[in-house]
Amino acid sequence: MELTIGVDVGGTKIAAGVVDADGRILERLRVPTPETVELIDASIAEAVEKLKGTAPGAQVSAVGVAAAGFVNEHRTTVRFAPNIAWREHPLAEAVGGRVGLPVVVENDANAAAWAEFRFGAGLDVSDMVMVTVGTGVGGGIVLDGKLVRGAFGIAAEIGHLRVAPNGRPCGCGQLGCWEQYASGRALVRAARDLAISDPEAAAPLLAAAGGQVDRLVGSMITEVALAGDPAAVGLFAQLGRWLGEGVASLANLLDPAVVVIGGGVADAGDLLMVPAREAFAEHLSGAANRPHLQLRLAEMGNDAGIIGAADLARTR
Repeated sequence: MELTIGVDVGGTKIAAGVVDADGRILERLRVPTPETVELIDASIAEAVEKLKGTAPGAQVSAVGVAAAGFVNEHRTTVRFAPNIAWREHPLAEAVGGRVGLPVVVENDANAAAWAEFRFGAGLDVSDMVMVTVGTGVGGGIVLDGKLVRGAFGIAAEIGHLRVAPNGRPCGCGQLGCWEQYASGRALVRAARDLAISDPEAAAPLLAAAGGQVDRLVGSMITEVALAGDPAAVGLFAQLGRWLGEGVASLANLLDPAVVVIGGGVADAGDLLMVPAREAFAEHLSGAANRPHLQLRLAEMGNDAGIIGAADLARTR
């Protein structure tokens, strides 16, 4: 039984697991993300060593690391990360030298997309795009069974497609990026604006936040919407329309069979997906004369980064 280890490194936690060839996590652990690059390297290596000792009946052959940042074309170096001080950091060498195994580094959204393609919502197709709707919007592209990484390893940064010229400022330095309209951050912004402009309509949302607008977060909005509050449902309808319009543009460019929607905002299910599907059909070019892709919810959940990174290490 061939085993690999997947490590998902985020701004607050490092999650790792031993993964078999069928995408099953056999052993796992989770530790806080340290503050410095050197300590992060050491923590990843320590996690790998602990998991190597638990691998049942087989040796671990390689390690995959999912990193929230730009990863170079060789899958060895993190060029830049927004929430960790990685700047042209040779992560594969730094970890591999400690654990004595080959290490493959991949962008976390790409790793999640690969997990969905290999074992989840995209298992039955060859061409798939994943859109992760969390604080921002991330993505991964699989065409003809291959992960699309681009010439420099930075493909599929779809959250920074510009959908509104001179629109809302984005953390990337541009204006009008898709993630400023179709993300969890956009959902919270819209909910807080509603709470200020029309507190009566937003009363259930305010109640969930203890009456304090600045404490209103995405999980509260989801909970209130799932309970049937019209204002919260309307916020998800607005978000879903932005999502569906963007997916129509992706379809025109890439023509995938399936677009998988993941991330925390997708917990709203049909409250997000129904308006997204409607907006997609409305804005798809030549919609009456072409097949329509399927919009599906992700299936791998928070394990996607671990599983995808481990499988990419296996198939390196």
